[in-house]
Amino acid sequence: MLFLVSFAAAIIALVVYVNAKKRFNKSESTFAFIGFIVAAVISFMQCFTLIPAGSVGVIDFFGNVSDNTLKSGVNFVNPLANVIKFSIKTQEIKEVMNVPSKEGLSVQLEISLLYHLNPENTFDIYKSVGENYAEIILIPQFRSVVRGVTARYEAKSLYTSEREGLAKEIELELAGLVAKRGITIESSPLRQIVLPAGLTASIEEKLKAEQESQRMQFILLKEKQEADRKRIEAQGIADFQKIVSMGLNDQLLKWKGIEATEKLAGSNNSKIVVIGSGKDGLPLILGGN
Repeated sequence: MLFLVSFAAAIIALVVYVNAKKRFNKSESTFAFIGFIVAAVISFMQCFTLIPAGSVGVIDFFGNVSDNTLKSGVNFVNPLANVIKFSIKTQEIKEVMNVPSKEGLSVQLEISLLYHLNPENTFDIYKSVGENYAEIILIPQFRSVVRGVTARYEAKSLYTSEREGLAKEIELELAGLVAKRGITIESSPLRQIVLPAGLTASIEEKLKAEQESQRMQFILLKEKQEADRKRIEAQGIADFQKIVSMGLNDQLLKWKGIEATEKLAGSNNSKIVVIGSGKDGLPLILGGN
């Protein structure tokens, strides 16, 4: 529209300029010439369009949509065509909804959806859906998928580590529905889950009981290992004593006594030697400085 207005203004200014030149009206011709230059520059600028970074442009020429999308930067276009700009950056949708669980309970769920538009399919989504594609196809599908997936999980699953698997299932199921439209789903993180008060308390109690049970199992395992250690130690001592007792006899003890007597007798300390009684009595050495 601006191109047509400026083009018409340029033609009018040119006609006025020519007529003024014929009448030798210098001031009128000067103003007409300036008007012609300004209108011509504006018309020429309409032949170029600027696409911001992270966006693409779709060319709509009186209902005929081009399959070639405009990339980021300055692009030369038909000045009569309408250029619709689409963002291909990562965008976020935040939803707070009440969803059903497998048991039929109502759970309040706060969830985000990260997505971006595929630049190669932008012209197609413009032709089939329009600029507000998120409100028409993405958000309704997102809500439907979330409710369908949560209905397959128990409420406690939303409260435990299984929530990561739930979020991944939502992402994959939604991606399968909108990928053909040119929308790429990046992730669907669960931001907050609010369960009924009574259910939350019972889940917390159950988790606490499970943790206590695991702690007791650890203690019992530790005590069992300690008992096994003591049993092995006692068996080792018993085996040692058995071996030692089997190796001891009168000849060995007598020989050890003689060795000890020789060592004492050979020392420089004064001593008193008392002869032992009995057939095999060993001398007893007493005293010393």
